[in-house]
Amino acid sequence: MESRLQALLLCDDDKVVRVLRRVLSELEIGVEHCQDADAAVQKLTRQRFEAVIIDCTTPDVASRVLKGTRSAPANKRAIAVAIIDSQSALKGAFELGAHFVLFKPISLERTKASFRSVRALMKRERRRHARVPVELQVEIVVGGGSGSLHRVTVDLAENGMAVKTGSSKLPPSFQVRFALPQHDSQIECRAELAWEGNQVQGIRFRDVPAETSENLKLWIGRQLMGNDAEEPPVTCKLTDLSLGACYLQTESPFPVRTRLQLMMRVRRLELQIEGIVRVMHPGSGMGVEFTQGTSSQQTRVQGFIQTLVNNTGAIPDLQVRPDTIDNSAPALSAEPITVHDDPLLSLFLTGADLSADQFQAELRKQRGVEEEEEVLTV
Repeated sequence: MESRLQALLLCDDDKVVRVLRRVLSELEIGVEHCQDADAAVQKLTRQRFEAVIIDCTTPDVASRVLKGTRSAPANKRAIAVAIIDSQSALKGAFELGAHFVLFKPISLERTKASFRSVRALMKRERRRHARVPVELQVEIVVGGGSGSLHRVTVDLAENGMAVKTGSSKLPPSFQVRFALPQHDSQIECRAELAWEGNQVQGIRFRDVPAETSENLKLWIGRQLMGNDAEEPPVTCKLTDLSLGACYLQTESPFPVRTRLQLMMRVRRLELQIEGIVRVMHPGSGMGVEFTQGTSSQQTRVQGFIQTLVNNTGAIPDLQVRPDTIDNSAPALSAEPITVHDDPLLSLFLTGADLSADQFQAELRKQRGVEEEEEVLTV
């Protein structure tokens, strides 16, 4: 069984600390409480935390601790939660590097709602980089299939593996094939040599097919967390849908650049799709761009839209699960990666700095021309 999730809390407000301790305890998240920045930075250099929660009343102190978090190798992927006094401090908190915000005065119910998404991402980030000790036979296919080598794994993760060094040198890139214990299908994907150590070599997976990736995630999750491998999906309501994007109403939206797995169902029609958060309004909702802009996907989305149009009043069942916060160059770019003439996507690009109320007003304007622009209100 995996060890307990851990959060570092920097705050000297007793009321805030009491609420957070109660919420985090109910969510089975351990808390290391610090009242000054020096103690927090020191802990960040010595311990691993899945989340860092910082009272941003003094921005300089918050900035120092967040920089310390990103510079600590064990904590650079930690989820950052900022506690702020007002809506006016929201932009500054995100500029400091916060993924989530909590507004003062802290309420128990609102904090619980926010931390459902925080915990889901904490678990995903830990599991994504966790390594399962296991010995598996691996076939390494080189030279476009002209030859193969065989290795035995030392450990396995979602993004790669370590193998025992063999007598033949591995090329820079190759294909890997291996079978997971008690699993029917074979794992096969491109890979590359990532590092070499004492009798061990690191292999990084590349361009993993979606189904293969999901099988690997589920298997590793079961090894790490038993029956608790899957976090319950976050509750969301679909309010706007186009060929390339959707807007989801939720009290606990995920941060910008979070990659999501979405499953939408209405009547007997099911739509599974991947997306990335482009706009996030704390306590209100998030705008998600679909990340596989193929013609077949657009056909499926169009069919889903048409089904909703033909079933007036139908409320889609929606499940949303996070994958990771993507810091790659395409994710950091504001340029849409799917349908360029999509009005909903355009709003994500042009309205990113609008307040939640202003953004909702723009959505309502779009809904007034939904038939012409293929934006659907649910």
